[in-house]
Amino acid sequence: MKIKVCGLRVEENINALKQLPIDFFGFIFYESSRRYVGKKNKLSALLSDKSWSSAIQKVGVFVDAEIEEVLHYVHDYHLNYVQLHGNESPEYCMELNQIWNFSSLRKAKIIKAFAIGDATDFSVVNTYQTHCQLFIFDTKGEMPGGNGVTFDWSLLKHYQGITPFLLSGGIDKNAVEAIHQLQIPQLVGVDINSKFEIEPALKDVNKIASFIHQLKL
Repeated sequence: MKIKVCGLRVEENINALKQLPIDFFGFIFYESSRRYVGKKNKLSALLSDKSWSSAIQKVGVFVDAEIEEVLHYVHDYHLNYVQLHGNESPEYCMELNQIWNFSSLRKAKIIKAFAIGDATDFSVVNTYQTHCQLFIFDTKGEMPGGNGVTFDWSLLKHYQGITPFLLSGGIDKNAVEAIHQLQIPQLVGVDINSKFEIEPALKDVNKIASFIHQLKL
């Protein structure tokens, strides 16, 4: 079960989390988010440092950003993945891939996030399969993400695609048993954020360590 911790910003906090078996570190480049990384800052130096473990995948989170902006952040922050958390179309994803395939620019893989509600049509999700390496299923809410509430996980049985996904949306330390009970082959991990924070963008390292330990039992 892979672990993604999203909404990181504080260097000391990031360095402490590096000691845990976390697969994806998420950095939000969406100005309306309380966990927005900000413009020019020292994190670009931290993320591009050659000592950064290749086992940790660096994920930039974007919401309906211009493609040029995404390319800029992939280069400056040495991102391994871009997570598209808005209304980006399959064509948008295809264009990103085409640029990376036919240029010398730094390349990244694509994660597409989907807001899940009672009326979600998973056939729409399937139209992205050719262009994305991973999906995230999050809770539909007022904000594109980070709403801190869960959706009805029984809806996931309607997903019949082949692209693996991370489960997101209000996951807390008490969710371990329910996650273990999900028998869905495409579920490969979880994406945690607000329920493991001391304050926005500052994670509780001990709480995350305990959660990971229980989840991997």
